[in-house]
Amino acid sequence: MNLENKKATRESYGEALAQLGKENKDIVVLDADLSAATKTSIFAKEFPERFFNMGIAEQDMMSTAAGLASCGKIAYASTFAMFATGRAYDQIRNNICYPKLNVKICASHAGITVGEDGATHQMLEDLGLMRGLPNMTVLCTSDDIQTKWAVEAINKVEGPTYLRFCRLSTPSIYDGEIPKFEIGKGVQFGEGTDATVFATGVTVSEALLAKEELEKQGINIRVVDMHTIKPIDEELIIKCAKETKKLISIEDHSIIGGLGTAIAEVLTEKCPTKLTRMGIKDEFGKSGPAKELLKYFGLTKDEIVKEILDV
Repeated sequence: MNLENKKATRESYGEALAQLGKENKDIVVLDADLSAATKTSIFAKEFPERFFNMGIAEQDMMSTAAGLASCGKIAYASTFAMFATGRAYDQIRNNICYPKLNVKICASHAGITVGEDGATHQMLEDLGLMRGLPNMTVLCTSDDIQTKWAVEAINKVEGPTYLRFCRLSTPSIYDGEIPKFEIGKGVQFGEGTDATVFATGVTVSEALLAKEELEKQGINIRVVDMHTIKPIDEELIIKCAKETKKLISIEDHSIIGGLGTAIAEVLTEKCPTKLTRMGIKDEFGKSGPAKELLKYFGLTKDEIVKEILDV
C-alpha cells in the first residue's frame, strides 16, 4: 500500500468513464448538476453529445437513464449517494430494477467522509437500500486502481449496478499489483489466523494499517477487501470463518443493512460464527472534518487494533 499516493475514487471514476467512452459508443452519461463533484465533467468534455445534465432532478435522471437503456444504451447515472439512492429510490426500484435495465448508478460522496456537509448529506443507508433490490449488483471500491477496474467490469454486467464512491482521498492499495478483479469475489491480504477483518471502501486502507500494527505485536490477521456487497463472496466468508479465531466487519455505513449484515446473513445460514460489526451504530452522522469523523465513529486502524486486542 502506498500511503503517499492518495486519490479520491470519484476522480478515478471520471477518468475511467472517459476512457470507456472512447471504447464503447453506446455509453451515455447523466448527471444531476453535480458533474464537477462526481467528475463526470471529464466525460462531458470528451463526449458532449453523449452527456446529459439533468439538473437538480434526480428522479427524472433515473427515469431518463431507464429510457435510454431500453433503447440499447448503457446509461451511467451519477450524483451524490444521498440523492441517488434516497431521493430517487422509487424510480430505481420500479423503472430500473423491475425491468432489469442496463443502468449503472455511480454515486459519490457516500458515508460520513462527506465531512462538513453533515448528516443531511452523509448517506449511511445506501448499500442496504440497493442490496435489497432484486436484480441489483452492488459495489464499493477502495482505491484509485480498483475503481477503474470496477468501472470497466460493470460495463460488462447486463442489468442494474450500484457503484459507491467517497469524497475523501484514499491511499493506493493496488499500486503495482495486478490481482484478478472479479465482481462477487473479495480480495484477501495475508493468511493470518488470529482474526479476519472484512472491509469495504475507505475502511480497507485502515484495516491494512491495523494489520501492519498488529504484526509488530506478534498478532497475524488477514484483511479481506470486500469490494462487492452483492453478490457477496460466500465462499471466502466461510473459509475465513473456519480458518480464523475472530471475525470483524468494518464499513463507512450503518451496521444495519450493509457489509456487516450481508456477512452475518451468510454466517447465520451456512457457518454460525460470531461477527463483530464496526460501522455507524444506528444514528445519523455529524458535521466535521472527515478524518476526525472517522475517529469519532471508531472507523480507524486504532479502533480495529483495540477490538482485536480486547479478545
